[in-house]
Amino acid sequence: MRIMALDYGDARTGAAISDAAGTLTGFTAVIRTRDMAQAARQAARLAEEHGAERLVLGFPRNMDGTEGLRAGKYREFAALLERESGLEVALWDERRTTVEAHAILRANGRRTRAHRENVDAVAATLILEGYLQFLKNQPQGQT
Repeated sequence: MRIMALDYGDARTGAAISDAAGTLTGFTAVIRTRDMAQAARQAARLAEEHGAERLVLGFPRNMDGTEGLRAGKYREFAALLERESGLEVALWDERRTTVEAHAILRANGRRTRAHRENVDAVAATLILEGYLQFLKNQPQGQT
């Protein structure tokens, strides 16, 4: 099953799509728009073009596990995305994904200024990898 993960942001939304088997990240993209409805439409189109059957949205949580300040905005985006795509959206804890994405880019020699263009796709990849690992560890039929 092909799965698409999203790292939603005010100006950019990172997307990562798994391979057909749902085991590896195969494609990444960045949706550049400040309009939430437009971001949802573009994400739904991307999901359809790549045959995604499941959507996962990084969801802001505080380090203590409570919902972050932007949780309401992310729930609103998830609802728009469900309407646009016709697919259910799973909310996935995204704690530290952006921090880890910046660290990965730094480790690969990217200048900090250049991170802005790639960090959202890298963060979406980390969300997708976490979700795929979760699915792999679930007993058969419990997803």
